[in-house]
Amino acid sequence: MKTRVYSIDVLRGITIVAMILVNTPGSWSHVYPPLLHANWHGYTPTDLIFPFFLFIVGTSIAFAYKNKTPNSKTYKKIGIRSLKLIGLGLILSLFLPYFPFIKDVSTARFPGVLQRIGIVFFFTAILSVNFNWKVLLGIVVIILVAYWVWLGFIPLPDGALPTFDRAPNNWANYIDVTVLKNHTWKTDYDPEGLLSTLPSIATALIGVLIGQVILYQNYLKTLILLLLGVVLIGLGYLWNSWFPFNKAIWSSSFVLVTAGWATVFLSALYYINDVKKIITGTIFKYVGSNAIVIYFASSFISKTFYLTRVGETTVHGWLYSTFFTNVITSDKLASLCYALAVVSFYLLVGFILYKKKIFIKV
Repeated sequence: MKTRVYSIDVLRGITIVAMILVNTPGSWSHVYPPLLHANWHGYTPTDLIFPFFLFIVGTSIAFAYKNKTPNSKTYKKIGIRSLKLIGLGLILSLFLPYFPFIKDVSTARFPGVLQRIGIVFFFTAILSVNFNWKVLLGIVVIILVAYWVWLGFIPLPDGALPTFDRAPNNWANYIDVTVLKNHTWKTDYDPEGLLSTLPSIATALIGVLIGQVILYQNYLKTLILLLLGVVLIGLGYLWNSWFPFNKAIWSSSFVLVTAGWATVFLSALYYINDVKKIITGTIFKYVGSNAIVIYFASSFISKTFYLTRVGETTVHGWLYSTFFTNVITSDKLASLCYALAVVSFYLLVGFILYKKKIFIKV
């Protein structure tokens, strides 16, 4: 069978577009609730986006590495790609659009989205080329159960009982603050922190397993994907009673429910595009073909716009007030329209790159 699945490219593109949409509102003070993360426990549509991308990282690994031999050449390629992703993330963290062009390292945030993608890719790819699906499934189970036991039952160094709340007796937050100190997103935690990276690897490994289902020659694979997605969602909601959904600490129930929704979405796209050959979402495929580059560019330009002054405001502020708030009376609608304009620009970029056959691989 072909080694390229149209629906995976489309879902990757949808995920990147959704990332850009929620990351670039006109004003963070005026955002519709579904476009914001949950305050702590629970999840919103926005909380699905990053785990969806890590899930797709896993499905892509299943295809890209299905015939790879676990040797030094393979490990070198995996390591180089991981370092590139981590390096791009650090560039975003340290870059300033004015002299001295580099942020003070003593206060810079070290974790980040691209850094996590790089780390997750490294371990997921290494595991996938060395073990079969049964071992990978076992690793997923061990990670999720061990993470739950660690955060829920092991006392902290001072003897305090652990909690899943934000602070102070949360193991994930405790490790981030202790090890990273002032290099976190918030003073008391980081959503891409150290310990929570462990269950995010499980998210990608589930993606690998789902990718292997797609590779499996069976005319019922679409139904199997749908059923697996429903089972994962059900298990996630069941576990939520003991280990609440939480993106910030990437709880085990959050891993299951988000992987479940990703599998359901993928099964629908796969049935429509790859089984029935009703080609949809082509514009998202264009973006998905240069996903990391477009995400990096959007983050880099957004940061530049926020930090570059234009008179008494910034480039971002000037664009927002001139073309949106001066025209649209509703604050939330104006903020959303700004985000949609940004998304439209990157959809155009994706289209141009694809048509010119420019594929920048990281």
